[in-house]
Amino acid sequence: MYKPALIAGALFAGLAVIFGAFGAHALKAILPADQLAVFETGVHYQFYHSFALLITGIVFGSFPFKHIKLASSFFITGIILFSGSLYTMTLLSTSGTSLGPIGIVTPIGGLFFIAGWILLFSGIIKKK
Repeated sequence: MYKPALIAGALFAGLAVIFGAFGAHALKAILPADQLAVFETGVHYQFYHSFALLITGIVFGSFPFKHIKLASSFFITGIILFSGSLYTMTLLSTSGTSLGPIGIVTPIGGLFFIAGWILLFSGIIKKK
């Protein structure tokens, strides 16, 4: 097992529950439906990749390769960039402001997710 990935996965999953509840209760009353959907997309992808981190932490026990550790780092970075930017954009929209050109971090976070999955795949198929 790779404990840092397991810790990060559990932490990010717990935060996703908190953010999801915050969106469903506090933000639902003040955001239009399209903005609430953006926030919920951040929560969903955070959940998916929290589970990916937990899986990565477990898989490392059978496939102790550098690619597996790197995958966990890429999933963490993806959560912060992708989901974090969606949360930030949504919360800024309540005050009428935006991320502007910094909004490019959202698709960059998505690329980190994709790279994490590729690294996980390559770490699993690697021969010992």
